[in-house]
Amino acid sequence: MTLKLPIYMDHNATTPMDPRVLDAMLPYFTEHFGNASSRNHSFGWAAEDAVDKARQQVASLINASPKEIIWTSGATESNNIAIKGAADMYAKQGKHIISAVHEHKAVLDPCKRLQREGYDVTFLEPGQDGVIYAEQVREAIRDDTILVSVMWANNEVGTANEIPEIGAICKDKGVLFHTDATQWVGKMPTDVEAAGIDLLSATAHKMYGPKGAGFLYVRRRKPRVRLAPIIEGGGHERGMRSGTLNVTGIVGLGAACEICANEMQSEAERLTALRDRLVDGITGQIETAVLNGHKTRRLPHTANISFPYVEGESLMMAMKEIAVSSGSACTSASLEPSYVLKALGAGDEIAHSSIRFGLGRFNTEEEVDYTVQQVVKSVNHLLAMSPLYDMVKEGIDLATVQWGAH
Repeated sequence: MTLKLPIYMDHNATTPMDPRVLDAMLPYFTEHFGNASSRNHSFGWAAEDAVDKARQQVASLINASPKEIIWTSGATESNNIAIKGAADMYAKQGKHIISAVHEHKAVLDPCKRLQREGYDVTFLEPGQDGVIYAEQVREAIRDDTILVSVMWANNEVGTANEIPEIGAICKDKGVLFHTDATQWVGKMPTDVEAAGIDLLSATAHKMYGPKGAGFLYVRRRKPRVRLAPIIEGGGHERGMRSGTLNVTGIVGLGAACEICANEMQSEAERLTALRDRLVDGITGQIETAVLNGHKTRRLPHTANISFPYVEGESLMMAMKEIAVSSGSACTSASLEPSYVLKALGAGDEIAHSSIRFGLGRFNTEEEVDYTVQQVVKSVNHLLAMSPLYDMVKEGIDLATVQWGAH
């Protein structure tokens, strides 16, 4: 089999659409194009039926009721509705929120806005393994805490937090629990009941569906969660997110969820094997390479590796046939070192040298082996040109060097 280049390994940023998802969507562009809110003719009924089916498909994936699924444009909107909506609705009960320093910007930025509006936000700090542990949440909860927002798995390093354990503590303390599960849902088993989750954000384009379609799970019982809307006008989606439904995107999201549910176990096993093959192949041949985050408590498709004394952008330029990233797609325009890796205790030189490998449904062993070969070749070439690496090989501790201007 001939290897097809370039190779895509940036599935944490976005996934290609599964052809089966596209097949499900196509009739809803031209044939069944009705507005799902038009309840007085057959075009509207067809659209409403498709939305109802998708709501069931999404709910089944996370063990929820279809009535608990709110359609959004993606995880960023879902996170904003969950955090700002809960803060506004429950402000009279308290103004303390708990999150973590290495959350996605779609959680950090709404939290920081709330800080400016008078809320008190505690940002938990992970250890070197990147995990937020349940006991950290327990110790941070106060009498005026109204919301805990901790992501299920980190988008840069793939490390999974103690979500079911955190959910149990929040239930015990009577605090709402939101999780940004964008990288987790569709890849790993998700049960909002068993995990004690009240609010969950996810999006279609991270699980082989279309961009522009996402959902927010909002618990209806024990407790019945209420959210103040941030978009108003028509009262769609139980009044929490007004706007004409993106029927085609919703159909694609539903189809993507059904495929993920049916193939999750086999896909997770296959991707875990590919990920380990990639990591072992690289770290086994480059002695300076370091895997970031927890060694085993991680997503099956994600590996973040640092190459000390090699600049990450230079490495990506040296292997243009392989699409990887140095961090979140949402912060790729910044030249700042990864704030996620810095939160894990990495110095600038390590944070600047990291590459995120995001494997996916259509990657093969052949592609992994080619990637390992190219990474090893490129890193060794860059190391050979690195004066810093020469100094290290000579036994010089770089931390003791007095650098002078010239």
